[in-house]
Amino acid sequence: MEVQMSSEILHDFSPRLRVYKDGRIERLLKTDTVPPSFDSATLVNSKDITISPGLSARIFRPVKVDPPNANLPILIYIHGGAFCLYSASSSIYHSYLNSLVSQARCIAISVDYRLAPEHPMPACYDDSLAATKWVLSHSTGSGPEPWLNDRADFDQVFLAGDRIAMVHPFFGDSEPNGLWDYLYPDTTGVLDPRLNPAADPEKMRREIVGCKKVLVCVGGKDFLRDRGVKYYEVLREGQENGEWKGELEFMESKGRGHVFHLYKPDCDEAKDLLKRVADFINNSNSQICACEM
Repeated sequence: MEVQMSSEILHDFSPRLRVYKDGRIERLLKTDTVPPSFDSATLVNSKDITISPGLSARIFRPVKVDPPNANLPILIYIHGGAFCLYSASSSIYHSYLNSLVSQARCIAISVDYRLAPEHPMPACYDDSLAATKWVLSHSTGSGPEPWLNDRADFDQVFLAGDRIAMVHPFFGDSEPNGLWDYLYPDTTGVLDPRLNPAADPEKMRREIVGCKKVLVCVGGKDFLRDRGVKYYEVLREGQENGEWKGELEFMESKGRGHVFHLYKPDCDEAKDLLKRVADFINNSNSQICACEM
C-alpha cells in the first residue's frame, strides 16, 4: 500500500528547514557529502572514527610534518548549521578542514554530533562534550585512536568551529527566535546564555576561565556580527577586571557575510581568515584555546 505523506506544513523555518504535520523534517539547505580520503591538493589524510554508539567524528592529519617526529596541536572542530543542518562529512566542512589542517599543521577532529529536531537539544552539546572528553582521554597515549596516541600534542588543544563555536558565531540577535524555540523547547528566550552567552557575562567568563587564548572572528556584513562583537567585548571586560587572564584576539572580515569563508574559500578575505586561524594555532603555547569564528 502506498503511504501518503502530508504536505501540510506545521513549522516553516526557511531557509533552513520545514516541519510537516506528519512529523517529516525537510532540510532546505542542501549540501553534498564526501567520504574520508587522502587529499592530494593539501596533502591531508582523513578517516571516520567511532567515539561511542551513536557518536562519530572525522579525523584529519597532515601527511608531511617537519620535523617528521613532531607532535601536532589538536583541533576539536564543531561544524555549523544551527545544530540542525550538515555533518562532519559535508563537503564544505571537509574541504575547509583539509585546508586548515594543511596550513596549521595540526590534527583535527570534526565532531558528527546528533542533529535537532530529531535529537532535541542539548543532545548536540552533550555529544560535543563527550567527543572532547574522548579526545583528551588519549593524553596518556593509551586511547583507541592511534593518530592521537602517536602524534598529538596535548599541551596544545584548540576548540573551534563556525556559526556555533565560533567563526562567525551563531548567537542569534535581540529578536525572538522561532527556530531556536522549536529546537530547544526549554529555552528561556533571547537572553538564554546557550543562545547568547554574553547575556550572563559572569557565567560566560567563569566557563572560559580554563581557556588561555581566544580568537573571535566576525564578518563585517554578517547579520550576527553584533553578537560576535559583544562576545569579544565581554571577554575583554573580563581581562580588564581580572576575571579572565587569557589572551584575546579579534578579526573582522570587512564587507563579508556569514560564513563566507566556506562558500568562497578562494577570495582574499577567506585566505586571510584561514591564515589568521592557522597562525593562532601555530603560535600558541597554551594548553586550551578557543577560536570563536
